[in-house]
Amino acid sequence: MESAAQFASVSSDAVQAKTGKTWAEWFAILDAAGAQTLSHPQIARYLQEQQGVPDWWCQMLTVGYEQARGLREAHQKTDGFMANASKTLAVPLAVLYDAWADEGKRAAWLDEVELTVRKATPDKSLRITWSDGSGLDVNLYAKGESRSQVSLQHSKLPDAATAARMKTFWGAALDRLKAFVEG
Repeated sequence: MESAAQFASVSSDAVQAKTGKTWAEWFAILDAAGAQTLSHPQIARYLQEQQGVPDWWCQMLTVGYEQARGLREAHQKTDGFMANASKTLAVPLAVLYDAWADEGKRAAWLDEVELTVRKATPDKSLRITWSDGSGLDVNLYAKGESRSQVSLQHSKLPDAATAARMKTFWGAALDRLKAFVEG
């Protein structure tokens, strides 16, 4: 059923509600425009300039089209693949931040990895470069006085297999973090 179609994590019903056309209609328009031979920016620009699609929806339609036509895999970005993970912990935000920011504490729960903290904003975020050049964005959120959440995105990964491996890695690492800070 057409309305059940979903690409780029967006249903055809949502696409139609926001753009006036379903995924199938957009795919036909883009196929007719030769989008299979265009780059991601060229497709997005075509949608904006020739079809009048708003910026955010240009990106969603472009990613959906690329996935549907086999030009992009799930979790693939223009600069590689990504893996996400998050966990809510029963500790104040400052304790969670310290477990990430303090090198000694981080070593107690994070497997031995070489990394460089490029930027750290206390009780808010860390921007980290992994030894392989991939990037890790760590965001922290207060969920009350004694609860906080960590949400991370590991990006610029070389392929889908690495992204899947890192998703598993981060799931286990966040479990160790939880045990470390709550223990």
